[in-house]
Amino acid sequence: MSLSHDDVEKIAHLARIKIDDAELETLRTELNNIIGWVEQLSKVDTDGIEPMTSVVGTNLGHRNDSVSEVNLSDKILANAPDRVGDFYAVPKVVE
Repeated sequence: MSLSHDDVEKIAHLARIKIDDAELETLRTELNNIIGWVEQLSKVDTDGIEPMTSVVGTNLGHRNDSVSEVNLSDKILANAPDRVGDFYAVPKVVE
């Protein structure tokens, strides 16, 4: 697949990028090179290869989910400029 002069102009318009006519040919060449690289990737045989999320196979350590302190609401809300019960009070911003 190769992009034409009109294709590059349309892409630039859709991307809201102002491209001078002098830069248009350079951009067309670069975009065609990128498309060529993507076409090369589609030719690679990936049958039987598991998808990867990282190039290094690591497992994250897990910790036990345990409660260390209970009901700290008074301590947490001590710095609140205004509170209602166990909640922060903030000014109403939506009518």
